[in-house]
Amino acid sequence: MSRVRVLVGTRKGAFVMTADGRRDRWTIDGPLFGGWEVLHVKGSPADPDRIYASQHTGWFGQVVQRSDDGGRTWAPVGNRFVYEGEIGNHRWYDGTPRPWQFRRVWHFEPSATDPDVVYAGAEDAAIFRTVDGGATWEELPALRRHATSAEWQPGAGGLCLHTIVIDPADADRMLVAISAAGVFRTSDGGRSWQASNAGLLSDGIPNPDAEAGHCVHRLAMHPSRPDVVFMQKHWDVMRSDDGGRSWREVSGNLPSDFGFPIDVHAHEPDTVYVVPIRSDSEHYPPDGKLRVYRSRTGGDEWEALMNGLPQQHCYVNVLREAMAVDALDDCGIYFGTTGGQVFVSPDGGDHWLTIAEHLPPVLSVEVQTLP
Repeated sequence: MSRVRVLVGTRKGAFVMTADGRRDRWTIDGPLFGGWEVLHVKGSPADPDRIYASQHTGWFGQVVQRSDDGGRTWAPVGNRFVYEGEIGNHRWYDGTPRPWQFRRVWHFEPSATDPDVVYAGAEDAAIFRTVDGGATWEELPALRRHATSAEWQPGAGGLCLHTIVIDPADADRMLVAISAAGVFRTSDGGRSWQASNAGLLSDGIPNPDAEAGHCVHRLAMHPSRPDVVFMQKHWDVMRSDDGGRSWREVSGNLPSDFGFPIDVHAHEPDTVYVVPIRSDSEHYPPDGKLRVYRSRTGGDEWEALMNGLPQQHCYVNVLREAMAVDALDDCGIYFGTTGGQVFVSPDGGDHWLTIAEHLPPVLSVEVQTLP
């Protein structure tokens, strides 16, 4: 029977959770890197035992860790991220120019075919690549040289490149999302980038339909349909049918179109999951009821999934990296909360089980489907 390994990053360390294909009994190891903020932990599709973790504190800074044995042992690797050349400044909320500064790594996106190749999304708004398993990191500087970059401003979490989506059929085709700048795409492996925000509308910026400046929270794509991309934005759930070149709203009957995570069922490209919260100032579920919403039609029509989730006095949030899906025949859906809970649905969202409680606030959830 296949197994699953869930990789959880929290504000005070990381946890590795394992179960068989029934996903009803779990072994939990951790905390790893106790006391450190672990923004993201992700394994290589090419070698499931190769896992990368990003840990950070305000005191010690940023450290990348690598495991070659499925998370049992770890070692720091290649922790030198240097912005290439002088690329001017970006503007702060008050209009004053600020120099680009490297702060932390928000996201890893390993290659589907080579465990030594990984892309990393950083704050401030940069993408890096390693081809030697993290020993060295090279910036792809054309992104920060984009004509709009001087106008990029940080979201509440910082000026972070938090999402990297790679076309499984063509590794040179990528989409990245930056808060708060928007979506950018490349078809040449990062040598050039185009803004991909047509159709986005953001009332809080001077030009609501500007080329850039939009606070995109998360992107998701099914590997069988790389031209169909879903987005959870700072207000609005959006869909693109042309690889991110243009977007249309699919929020439909959601109780709120504000939220952070979005993901797609492993075997059903039109089945999409989001977790709405009340607003950009009230980061908790409507009516204090924790509900995942599922659309089986690629958006517009949504149903509430609540069986096994707390339905009263629940005021947690689910952050942008904190939802994942496995690839078992009965697709499992996973998410973690700022209240320290990790949930799984082994049947695509119909029923939910609790994997863990009382963890530190969960920052990221990834899942590996193992032989």
